[in-house]
Amino acid sequence: MRPDAWHLTEDIDDFLDRAGDFLRSRPVLHNTPLTTLEKWRTNPSALPGPVLFGRLESDGGTQAIFYRPPTRRLALTPLSAEQTDALATHLTGLGRTLAGVTADHDTAGAFAKAWQEHTGATITLRVQMHLYRLDTLTPPKPHPDGHSRLVGEQDHEHLLRWWRELAADLGETVTIDAASWASTRFAEKRYTFWETPDGTPVSMAGLNPMVAGMVRLDPVYTPAHLRGRGYAAAVTAEVSRAALTAGATEVVLFTDAGNPTSNALYQRLGYHQVTDWAPYDFAYAEPKANQERGTRQAQPTSHCLAVPPS
Repeated sequence: MRPDAWHLTEDIDDFLDRAGDFLRSRPVLHNTPLTTLEKWRTNPSALPGPVLFGRLESDGGTQAIFYRPPTRRLALTPLSAEQTDALATHLTGLGRTLAGVTADHDTAGAFAKAWQEHTGATITLRVQMHLYRLDTLTPPKPHPDGHSRLVGEQDHEHLLRWWRELAADLGETVTIDAASWASTRFAEKRYTFWETPDGTPVSMAGLNPMVAGMVRLDPVYTPAHLRGRGYAAAVTAEVSRAALTAGATEVVLFTDAGNPTSNALYQRLGYHQVTDWAPYDFAYAEPKANQERGTRQAQPTSHCLAVPPS
């Protein structure tokens, strides 16, 4: 695979014009780029800064894509080991640096190994994940008392608090408030609470906007002191049903492979594993964040979108 088979741009419209059909052809495997790129396309202010997009052209069509936002985390669609090595060679030749990679397990692992060989980076698997898709929805049994309710404006502070708690559970540092909410990755989701009969919210689930008939369900969160009572199963079933009612042909979600409780829960509801997913982090002996050696001139870049970071 020749490196020049990768076509690079910072123009999201040009990129989607050429790679959109490929992304839509596999909405389950491509769920993350579909939702992320659609958000950036429809809301340019959500772009975190210049994003490098790449598409692998072969046999007259797009075979794979990547994108690299200012966080320097590379997102990839499935590639062979040979293709990942060619891409690593291409990006290092352009002086591009990376903080990590996220893709299906095989692609991410092969790229991380190739990147290590090319750059000497230390690679660390952050977490092992499973990608699930809904087959036939099966209501939870036993079913907890209560009901679902769409989250409204009056629930905003509650929603913010739960997102902060969820981020802490995931080991993330997230600072969000009412003023910053609209510019975050959380704002475009539609949220549903599960409430006890007295109207107390006890669990929540979010749905991303539908793209190519696909809806990704995330997050699902129940405060620690309320877990084990079936609330997460109930709210997951409700939002899954809502996605199907809205016309979704594919409903997907990610899980932590190391959490047998949540994996068993989703399987009981009718979700089946599609593949494993893996985010890797890269670390370097010396900081390389500012060592991009004139890459603006070294690559075939079309119109550059320069917007404030989100």
